[in-house]
Amino acid sequence: MASPRDQAVLQAIFNPNNPFGDDLCLEGEGELTDDESGDIDAAMEAFDQAIAIIPERASAYNNRAQALRLKGDNTGALSDLNKAVELSEGKGRTACQALVQRGLLYRLNQQDPEALHDFQQAAGLGNKFARKQVTLMNPYAALCNRMLAEMMTNVIKPEPPSV
Repeated sequence: MASPRDQAVLQAIFNPNNPFGDDLCLEGEGELTDDESGDIDAAMEAFDQAIAIIPERASAYNNRAQALRLKGDNTGALSDLNKAVELSEGKGRTACQALVQRGLLYRLNQQDPEALHDFQQAAGLGNKFARKQVTLMNPYAALCNRMLAEMMTNVIKPEPPSV
């Protein structure tokens, strides 16, 4: 059996687009439980109220963007993330989270130059996932990662020799 650290390394190799770090939840370490009811509409109401009370608070826009994303409203989420980045002036934890979310939306919309810019800013704020995305968006790194993944797959599950 592989140690948890070995499993984390293998996870990073075989799933390079997944977030990783010290808080990686691996099999056998317990299940995550969700104590929330999942009522996105109620959450949206709460975020709307928070924005109405303190419209200059970047975190409320960032949080509402997450709820909008869960509802499938990527356009609304992008608008709120833009506002969160603007209000935070690109500094601090909220800016970092908003930049990563916005970068992911840009990737989803195949706007890679914009995504790379956001990931670079978030990486500059210390976000490990963003740093990984910057590396993965480098075409040479992507090719290297793909070749490494193929090599590791062949080591784990070798192809039978052709006759």
